[in-house]
Amino acid sequence: MTDPEQPELRRVARVVLLDPDDRILLMHGFEPDDPERTWWFTPGGGVEGEETREQAALRELVEETGVTDAELGPVLWERTCSFPFDGRLWYQDEWYYLARTRQTDVAPGGLTELEQRSVTGLRWWTSAELSAARETVYPTKLAELLRTLLDEGPPSAPVVLVPEND
Repeated sequence: MTDPEQPELRRVARVVLLDPDDRILLMHGFEPDDPERTWWFTPGGGVEGEETREQAALRELVEETGVTDAELGPVLWERTCSFPFDGRLWYQDEWYYLARTRQTDVAPGGLTELEQRSVTGLRWWTSAELSAARETVYPTKLAELLRTLLDEGPPSAPVVLVPEND
């Protein structure tokens, strides 16, 4: 039996998309009920039906960024997180896939109704820009995770990140 106090665990595939210059693509979002509360995050979303996480990662990438030419690599990081958003508590098991693309022109084409109400745009970030950012970015240690990825390459096995709760 499901505990009504414990939200269902949502399986999520996220994408660490890098361009030829090693810039990472992030989405800018906000709380629909509090537009002053904003953050940056990687593209991705929930697994639907019988699709695999890899399939979900590529589908979400196309829907949220318009990027159709991406080579999906290994899972870099895994994390669980919970956070309030749009009037409910979300509890997620997230896998972050590395992906590379030459396609730097981006335009969301398949945003959900909720995403249309809470996403304001996309931006390519250099590692230095991300390290200097004063804005909220998820996962919270993304700048140092990206720097390690660029310096050392993908880990031999996914790194489990410390759980985050907003």
